[in-house]
Amino acid sequence: MTTAILIHGPTASGKTPLAIALAGTLGGEIINADSMQVYQDLNILTARPTETDMAKAPHHLFGHVDAATRYSTGAWLKEAQARIDDIKTRGKIPIIVGGTGLYLLTLTEGLAQIPPVPEDIRADVRKIMQEEGGAGLKERLFKVDPASAERLNKGDRQRLSRAYEVWLATGLPFSSFKETRSEPVLAPDTWLGITLMPPRTKVYARIDRRFKAMLVEGAMDEVRQLAARDLDPELPVMKAHGMPWLSAYIRGEIDADMAANYASRDTRRYAKRQYTWISRQFPFWPRIPGEDLEKRKKVILALYREIDAVH
Repeated sequence: MTTAILIHGPTASGKTPLAIALAGTLGGEIINADSMQVYQDLNILTARPTETDMAKAPHHLFGHVDAATRYSTGAWLKEAQARIDDIKTRGKIPIIVGGTGLYLLTLTEGLAQIPPVPEDIRADVRKIMQEEGGAGLKERLFKVDPASAERLNKGDRQRLSRAYEVWLATGLPFSSFKETRSEPVLAPDTWLGITLMPPRTKVYARIDRRFKAMLVEGAMDEVRQLAARDLDPELPVMKAHGMPWLSAYIRGEIDADMAANYASRDTRRYAKRQYTWISRQFPFWPRIPGEDLEKRKKVILALYREIDAVH
């Protein structure tokens, strides 16, 4: 039995080089589990693996979705399952890596079976979001689904919208569908999940350095090209870290320094929320607190071989 490896961690925690190192040692293939790195229009701004990175091991589900698409967790799960099955059939090891924890949870716990939401309801919720913002929508959600509203930040516009859409469409809170999950793609004894938890201060500093490097490497050109398409600002890709602030700079609403500072600040705040999410949602996944690539690799290989030997 081939054991899959799942790597989770906050943004800028070093997931990409670790996945590539493991793939090289184990003969693995890497599957993306980052909801922004699926979009082909934003390469630099989403810190997608470079062409040099992807030449070191086979990569899947990176940059294959157009920005105008409202890509969903369900769509990712279907594609990921197909890639996992194919990789295992060829005797290779799937290495699923990314910062979108919900993607990883659906692999191991199944996907909630939520009825389709009519497009007119989606349009109504988008209008509410545009007029009232995340704070306003969260206040509405508190009245009908306090459990979901409590766990969602007002800046998490996509999940707030999703929860409110579901309530409008079904009359039931989003949390009520947790008991109607599909069978997980990965059975309990067929995967190893680990989380990277380096010191927060070092991750925050790396975020700042990385964003400055992104600007030098051409992130602004990516934003200009995407802005020229005049897409719906509520599309997921338009919420990529840095995208709203750099777009505001292009429109002349703020200066370059303010755009860069706010973009870095928001990414640091997102990383902080990821640390909290991991603590709550992945309590039993082994944590790797250090940053040394070789030490991380050795720890995971030891865990992997221990599990795989059982099978």
